[in-house]
Amino acid sequence: MKDYPYWWDTVSESSIFGSELRAVTRPAAADPQPAAVVAPRSVDVAIIGAGYTGLAAARHLATVGASVVVLDREGVGWGASSRNGGQVLTGLKLDPATLVARYGADGARALYDASRQSVARLETLIAAERIDCDYQRAGHIQAAWKKSHFAALRDEQALLARVFDHRVELVSRAEQRSELGTDAYYGLLVDERSGAINPARYVDGLAAAAARAGASLVRAGVARVSPAGRRWMLTTTAGDVDAGDVLLATNGYTDAAAPALQRRFVPIGSYIVATEPLPAATARAILPRRRMVFDSKHYLYYFRLTADCRLLFGGRVEFSRPGPETTRRAAASLRAGMIAIFPELAAASIDYTWSGRVAFTRDQMPRAGKLDGQYFAGGYCGHGVAMATYLGELIARRIAGEPIEHPLFDDRFAPIPLYSGTPWFLPLVGAYYRVRDWLE
Repeated sequence: MKDYPYWWDTVSESSIFGSELRAVTRPAAADPQPAAVVAPRSVDVAIIGAGYTGLAAARHLATVGASVVVLDREGVGWGASSRNGGQVLTGLKLDPATLVARYGADGARALYDASRQSVARLETLIAAERIDCDYQRAGHIQAAWKKSHFAALRDEQALLARVFDHRVELVSRAEQRSELGTDAYYGLLVDERSGAINPARYVDGLAAAAARAGASLVRAGVARVSPAGRRWMLTTTAGDVDAGDVLLATNGYTDAAAPALQRRFVPIGSYIVATEPLPAATARAILPRRRMVFDSKHYLYYFRLTADCRLLFGGRVEFSRPGPETTRRAAASLRAGMIAIFPELAAASIDYTWSGRVAFTRDQMPRAGKLDGQYFAGGYCGHGVAMATYLGELIARRIAGEPIEHPLFDDRFAPIPLYSGTPWFLPLVGAYYRVRDWLE
């Protein structure tokens, strides 16, 4: 069993992303970070974080003529951008009813529209840059874990049509095998507008697009960002960098180099296993239309098929920072969950197991803006493939001087009380959601 993301084995070793991964997946290979690498001494914009957010921002800024460097300790796409399940979903972490209750109908509609715009923008960028990442409009399924959850999905269908002009379909438990080959759930909500993507090949293509536009991509850690008059000085492992503006695009991997953001983003582990390639008939029986799936639990499962018919099965089964021990425990828990839903997979081997970090905010809404003079975007709460690309471009447009107005922009983004970057409360949160899943 391999302890790194399945997606990594689908990327060419000669590509930007693939060449940086060789030392991780094949330790005998040459170090992809030669000692001679030096960052540019002075740039218009320095971006910390080489995931979707940072690379989308770098591509736009370089295209409009700015000098840009993207810095990342682990290299292009190493974090959540190549570790996620490849689900490109409409909507946000908060369900539509909560959006309306919190922001009113008009505010909720503007936020939901942003999620749809993010998917549309992702599709446009993939086409414009000819990124080969297996993208398709597969649609998604939300599966009702309990009978009461299906009644809630019926209410959600009506609300989506009435307030958001967004049409979805319901499938009863008696008919759900046409969409999902299990009796473990109590009916489904199907949204045709969501997509499927190979996340590693997408981040690789996005990096190539940023580089073609003129951005410098440098594998280097950033220890400190200090004000230097009207500019900034970044202390990095590849030398000091003087920058006119700084964009923090670190999301779930934010560290002490960005203390203000560290007090606002909570890193939460997400875990995935991938089976061996399944027989075509088995794959068709499990997911006849190859849709993206997640269920209605707080401690949710999410799963999908890959191009070579593996089942990727993930979830937030550990409310703690990922590490070797938690990843092993999570893999065992996920395998048990997978077999409970699909008993026919009891004999299927697990070929890959891995983990990564997503970033949550206190109110479970993504943000972009400016804090203490530095720009930021993040807090996608597990819905980041399209939204990170979208907000990365939007914040880049603001850096470039455009007067951007957007409901997710927040220069007064408040810190979390009694929190400085160490999520001591996660076990309590995990216990709370386990109890809610049991009670509901």
